[in-house]
Amino acid sequence: MAEQKRDYYEVLGVDRNADEATLKKAYRQLAKKYHPDMHPGDKEAEAKFKEASEAYAVLSDADKRRQYDQFGHAAFEGGGAGGAGGFDFSGMDFSDIFGDIFGDFFGGGSRRASNGPMKGSNIRTSVRIKFEEAAFGCEKEIELVLKDECETCHGTGAKPGTAKKTCPKCGGKGKIVVTQQSLFGMMQNVTTCPDCNGSGQIIQDKCVDCHGTGYIARKKRIQVSIPAGIDNGQCVRIREKGEPGINGGPRGDLLVEVLITPSEKFERSGYDVYSIAPISFAQAALGGEVIIDTLDGQVSYEVVAGTQTNTRIRLRGKGIPSLRNANTRGDHYVTLVVQVPTSINAAAKEALRTFDENCGNTLKEGGTKVKQEKKRKGFRDKIKDL
Repeated sequence: MAEQKRDYYEVLGVDRNADEATLKKAYRQLAKKYHPDMHPGDKEAEAKFKEASEAYAVLSDADKRRQYDQFGHAAFEGGGAGGAGGFDFSGMDFSDIFGDIFGDFFGGGSRRASNGPMKGSNIRTSVRIKFEEAAFGCEKEIELVLKDECETCHGTGAKPGTAKKTCPKCGGKGKIVVTQQSLFGMMQNVTTCPDCNGSGQIIQDKCVDCHGTGYIARKKRIQVSIPAGIDNGQCVRIREKGEPGINGGPRGDLLVEVLITPSEKFERSGYDVYSIAPISFAQAALGGEVIIDTLDGQVSYEVVAGTQTNTRIRLRGKGIPSLRNANTRGDHYVTLVVQVPTSINAAAKEALRTFDENCGNTLKEGGTKVKQEKKRKGFRDKIKDL
């Protein structure tokens, strides 16, 4: 007994009155979800992909859909109702299905390729700048190799006095049909012609200066304007400084990645800046003016009396400028750290002893035992005292 198949409309999840666009959209989603290349070794995914492809192959064909609507699966089984005979999927051309849905997913996929103008490829490079330069923006000059149109052949790649000829392999179409074995048998797919690389033309007598490429590579210096507020890893795009276009198309773009050297004073988080400022014990205890380093230079800040170490203060508008609006800036958060001197003279030591005597006398042995004496003695401590 033959295996019971699901209804094709149910497989694709569409209504029986679904139009061609709805069918294609539904199949596209299922094909991408269950394609075997996305699930290597998964037999269940492979079966669902095959089921969806079979359903779409029938419902996307007006004649086969009419037969299916009338006789169901029996329309494509040997001796089935309606005398339709067996339906052989191996004879179908799936190139239209896969070419439209997956593009070059199945190797080439240049079905829509044309010999018209195409934009050149983008070029990526990098430039290193300082923390402060990233904060306020700067101008940098970079050196890189760029291709320019060959002055001898004017970009044709052919020797002066000669011309390109039609590619004999593709007949000037730039595309060839490749037959591949698939899950459903032989499948025809359209791919770029390997001889002319899709141009439809070949060069027999190449230009001696550019060797048939149509371009000459030269070192060039490019000025890069880096905006204020740029962060590490972000790119600056310079229009039409990339690879030359194809068939008269525009040049690609130059993408310059900005690498920021870490600062010894500051750290960044978003548009906010963080730093540490040391203060003396006297400044922390009595309060007073301290000088703090910021991106705008040194500023004066009044520390309140009794400031504890690791106290964080906020300097509004002293952070990084916004990329969208240079007049809008983040904040600068400063952590105040009390510094303990490692070397002091006799007079300072005596002054500290006097200070300690007036603040709990912690340097005396009795002073360190005040809390211990007040602590209630346990039973064992009383035995020891006896």
